[in-house]
Amino acid sequence: MPRFPIKRIYTAADPGDGARVLVDRLWPRGLRKQGTHIDLWLKEIAPSPALREWFGHDPANWQEFQRRYWLELGHDPLPVERLLDMRRSGPVTLLYAAHDTVHNHARALASYLENLSQSRDATRIATVPSRR
Repeated sequence: MPRFPIKRIYTAADPGDGARVLVDRLWPRGLRKQGTHIDLWLKEIAPSPALREWFGHDPANWQEFQRRYWLELGHDPLPVERLLDMRRSGPVTLLYAAHDTVHNHARALASYLENLSQSRDATRIATVPSRR
C-alpha cells in the first residue's frame, strides 16, 4: 500500500483513509464544506497558479509538470513537513478534485512524499551503528 494514497474528493470517505487532506488551492466545485470529511485543507502545498495554468492537465506536459512542481515543493518545506509529520501518526489520504486520475498534482505530490520518505528512511538506516 502506498504511504500516501490519493483519492478524488468526490469519492466517499472510508475509515481506512485516516487523515483526509485536501491538497487543492481552490475549493472543489459543487461541494459544500460541511460533510466533506476533510481533516485539513492544505492549500499552500498545491502547485502555484502559474504552474497549474501552464500544465493545463495536458498529459503531454506531465513529466515536465512533475519536475517543476517538485522544485516548487523544495522551496517551501513547511507544508511537506506537515504531511510527513501527520503520516508518522497514521494513514494520510491526499484528496484532489481533478478529473484526470493519472495526471494530477496529487499523484505528483504523493510520489514526491514517498520518495522523500524513502530517502530519509535510508539515511536513518545508514546512520544507525551496527551491533556487533
